[in-house]
Amino acid sequence: MLFMFVIALVGNGLLLFLMRMDSGLKTPMYFFLSQLAFMDLCQVLSIVPSMTVNFVTQRYDTSLCGCVIQIAVTLTLGGAECLILAIMSYDRYVAICRPLQYPILMRGEICYLLSVAAWCWSSVQALTCSLYVLPLPYCKSNVIKHYMCDYPALVQLSCSDNSAFNKVTYFGDFLVFLIPISVILASYIAIFLQVLRAHTTGSGHKALGTCLSHLCVVGIFYGSAILMYMTPASSYTPEKSMVIIAFCTMVPAITNPFIYSLRNRDVLAALRKLCAKCAVLKIIC
Repeated sequence: MLFMFVIALVGNGLLLFLMRMDSGLKTPMYFFLSQLAFMDLCQVLSIVPSMTVNFVTQRYDTSLCGCVIQIAVTLTLGGAECLILAIMSYDRYVAICRPLQYPILMRGEICYLLSVAAWCWSSVQALTCSLYVLPLPYCKSNVIKHYMCDYPALVQLSCSDNSAFNKVTYFGDFLVFLIPISVILASYIAIFLQVLRAHTTGSGHKALGTCLSHLCVVGIFYGSAILMYMTPASSYTPEKSMVIIAFCTMVPAITNPFIYSLRNRDVLAALRKLCAKCAVLKIIC
């Protein structure tokens, strides 16, 4: 986990730095990529450091407030990533299928509005879950067999009737997953049909390869998230939860920089410019 953490930090941190410094990476696509890299960076920072400290110090206790804060942070970042992935698929649809309308449909104001809406929606749902588990009576064991705090585990420790809360969270999770997945599938199906109609060779194969790699990352993220939050509470087990959380957080944080950005020509060109500047500064010094 620590090795994966270092890779995620370097990959996403480098992407954020390049998009900040290079003027050629200021398009809507790279704006959303920077959002995704920031989410992945914060996601691993909210889990791995505290877990590592617990392993090193052999102290595995945490306060209820600290546990709830971690739940709120991880749910906010996870929900926002679900929505940002859908927005990115729509951005690719407009760029490939409606290139002449791209400057209008994806202008700066709309990009900022979509980003703010994604963060607000995920924050509201995360706060709802976090504030619910905070005042619950915990009359059973206070031990969570997990390397992080997760609200299904806290709900299971409670001795109150949580059936109404489970129904509400299922409905909220259903909306968070259904709407983005529908947008993603519709966008990529339209892209595939557009590529097939264009009868292109090299560029068409490149677009199809890029879309397939994107869908692989989306499939891993959404599949693990659905298994975690859309399955019945009776099927929750700590072992399954630990594996799924790793796929939701660590795996996308490592693969996203390579799939979405480091294979991109513009990002590689920006990286070469940065290396050239560093070489020149080294020679001067």
